[in-house]
Amino acid sequence: MPSADQPANDRYVTFEGIDFEGNMEAVLVHLRRYIDDPAFANPFWDRFRRRLADAEAAEQPVADRLLLMHAHVYYMAELFEDNDDTAALSTLHRLEKECF
Repeated sequence: MPSADQPANDRYVTFEGIDFEGNMEAVLVHLRRYIDDPAFANPFWDRFRRRLADAEAAEQPVADRLLLMHAHVYYMAELFEDNDDTAALSTLHRLEKECF
């Protein structure tokens, strides 16, 4: 059981209470606003979208999506920062803190 100074959803103590799927989906909602917009189209995000579709079709979609997002966290942060999207950055920070 976590101590008073440690949150209940501390991944270093237990994964119980962490909504991996919800955290990933919240970030993806923000991310898709950009990468699905033709104004932001580029080969990097096109490849990411294909890899995301492959991950979502895999036998373990949660684990595969989590790994893909973890590998691209800095690129997502840069995209959100470049667009002054503080809500997206906050959601991404939560995903990083709880799930990575």
